[in-house]
This record gives sequence, C-alpha cells and structure tokens, in this order.
Amino acid sequence: MSTRDAGIGNMAGSGSGSANPPRQIKRILLKISGESLGENGNGVSPKVVAEVAEQIAVVHRLGVEVAIVCGGGNLMRGAEFAKMGTNRSTADHMGMLGTAINALALQDGLERAGVETRAACAVEMKTVMEPYIRRRVIRHLEKGRVVVLAGGTGNPYFTTDTAAALRATELGVDAIFKATKVDGIYTADPRKDSSAVKFDRLGFREALDRDLQIMDRTAFTLCMENNMPIMVFDMFVAGNMERAVRGESIGTWVI
Repeated sequence: MSTRDAGIGNMAGSGSGSANPPRQIKRILLKISGESLGENGNGVSPKVVAEVAEQIAVVHRLGVEVAIVCGGGNLMRGAEFAKMGTNRSTADHMGMLGTAINALALQDGLERAGVETRAACAVEMKTVMEPYIRRRVIRHLEKGRVVVLAGGTGNPYFTTDTAAALRATELGVDAIFKATKVDGIYTADPRKDSSAVKFDRLGFREALDRDLQIMDRTAFTLCMENNMPIMVFDMFVAGNMERAVRGESIGTWVI
C-alpha cells in the first residue's frame, strides 16, 4: 500500500456508535450510483464524469488507494424490467451491462485527469476490460492505480450496494465511501422534513433499528458483520471527498 496516508481523526457527534472511524485512510471503496453520472439521473454526461473524476483524482494524489463500484441505474434498472415481466436474471444481466458502460466512462474520465486506471468486470468481457480477479485488483491498487469495478457481483438478484460491500471486504479497504446527493444521514428525509436531524456518527444496530435504509439490508448486514465502516457524504459539493478522507466533519460515519 502507499506510504502517503491521509490522516483522519476521531469524529464526535450524534449517534450511538461505540467505535471510532479509522484514524488513517489508506484504501477506500467508493460506491457511486449510475444516476450520479448523468444529467437529471439519465444517461452519461461527460461534464459530470469529468467533475467526479477530478474529485477522485485529488484523493488519489493524497496517496489513498481507490476502488470504485458504480451502479447502472442511469442506463438500465433490471428490477423495473422484471416488474414488467422480463425474466429477473435476464433483467439483472442487462443492468450489469449498464454498469460496464459507466465504468468505461469513469475510466476514461480518470485517465484524462492524469490517473492511471483499470476497469474490471465480474461479467467477462475481455475485449473491453479485465475480468474481476481479487488478487489482480489488489496488485493494481498497490501500484497506485484506481480500479473501477463493473458488473456488480456477477450474479442476478444482488444490488450494486451488495457488490460494494462484498468487494470492500474482499479488498481489505479501510472504509466504504458512499457518494450521495445528501450531506449525510438524517433522522428523516431532510428534503421533506425540516425538523430532520443529521447524524455525525451512527452505529450499525441503531441504523437498522431506525430503518434508515443506508444500503439494502444484505449489503448493510455484510458490512456490519465484517466491521466495515461506511462514510455517507455528498460528493457533489466540490472538495467534499477530500475533506471526508482528511477527517473533517463531512457526512455521517456508520461504524
């Protein structure tokens, strides 16, 4: 791993988490939705991709190793097709192909931002990107490359949230950084409830008891069982990702 570590201090705040976030972030997994890469949640916007890539590049230049799991909802939602009668396995595989398109867009954006990048997919498409092989991805990270992971888990019926939790555990990251368009986790939707209170820090059990739906239950349980911290933050405020990695009071830690 890189010897240039981004320091991160203990976070005080509301919530009942008994542990502290990691003091030093050396390797992260960034979970970003497909909708975040398009205009109004649809398609792929070169401008938005460039903005996202620049934030990642800044964190990478701090010496942090970055793996990325991207969704595909801006292009294809398998669950919606399944509701209309499409075979669920077929629909989910269509969604996996959507994540591959987004991964290639992110790879290109990062390369243009000066970051050496590899794309790896859980569904084999060797003429376009590498197959996902855990040890190979770890080696890429150790060599200072950002790796964009596509294809979810490679299996139907699992979300990209679950893929993020699985890959984070496999790759031994220090934390999952879940990029959203809200500046953390609240007691209620702050866009609908003006009395909603933001958590600075939150325990896994409390999040489950409150049914805060940070991730789907399978993904969240996997993180809880493997003591995988989650940082939920608004990536679409310039500089937020860097501030979160440095340990500033950005977003919400689930620990």
